[in-house]
Amino acid sequence: MTEQPFLSPRQPRPPAALLARARAVAPPRVALVNAGAALPLEGLREAAEQGLARPILVGDPDRIAGAAEEIGWDIAGLPVIDAPREGAAPAAAALVRDGAADAVMKGQVHTSDFLKALLPSAAGLRDRGAVCGHVFHITLPGRDRPLFLTDAALNVAPDVATRKACLRHAVRLARLCGDEDVRAGLLAASEDVTPGIPSTGEAAEIAEWANGALPGVQAQGPMALDLILSRAAAEVKGFEGPVPGEADVILVPEVTTGNALFKMMVLGMGACAGGVVMGARVPILLTSRSQGAAARIATAALGAILAAAGPE
Repeated sequence: MTEQPFLSPRQPRPPAALLARARAVAPPRVALVNAGAALPLEGLREAAEQGLARPILVGDPDRIAGAAEEIGWDIAGLPVIDAPREGAAPAAAALVRDGAADAVMKGQVHTSDFLKALLPSAAGLRDRGAVCGHVFHITLPGRDRPLFLTDAALNVAPDVATRKACLRHAVRLARLCGDEDVRAGLLAASEDVTPGIPSTGEAAEIAEWANGALPGVQAQGPMALDLILSRAAAEVKGFEGPVPGEADVILVPEVTTGNALFKMMVLGMGACAGGVVMGARVPILLTSRSQGAAARIATAALGAILAAAGPE
């Protein structure tokens, strides 16, 4: 297969600081939904071996046993919850409601089906009025602290209230990972508020709100991507403030922008990205078939940190 020449050959590694924080807490009980496939099962085994999870395997027992044999994992001592394919996610939700699981991880199931079973209020994993959002913890080469990106996976076209919730989630995760003074850049196509580009005015509104509602947060927006990432670009354009070149959080206007930015960092820069849905009673860990071991371990580490902290 021919690869594009701009794709990074760098093999990402799970960040040592994140792993150290995760290993400082008790490993959570992680329910793997539709566990009967080699790749997701291998991911949970890696997390367990790293001291980041205590596995609970949910799905068809025969498929789970076959996948475990395929990867050479002796699961004789692990809990296996018998649930048909469509019933695996609801079974995992029931484990959470019963206090028997501390986190839920996506296995061999489409992300949309997985989340549709967990996030409706009927599933019992969200408090009334709670807004969920996805946050990526991204470790970039040459950068000594993580970048938190939201929302690049869950909310497709979020309104202002939803983006405020996503920003609050990202700030919380940043602080749990050791960032005290969080700088947030609110991404838009331009740094100017332009009526023809609604996201610019919305970013200005969210930034004003964040600077008053989120103590210790310095937010700026709207900001084009070059201003968020480069202080030199900001100086050329006469854009002043604490965020250019120093952002801890990037809040995107909609999912396509966020998803493209995340994949550019992973594929083009060799970044390690762990991802988690926040706002539910327990962390919901999203992994992809295309993600390598580093991303799966980073995701499990986020789950351990959030499970130990408890719901907001």
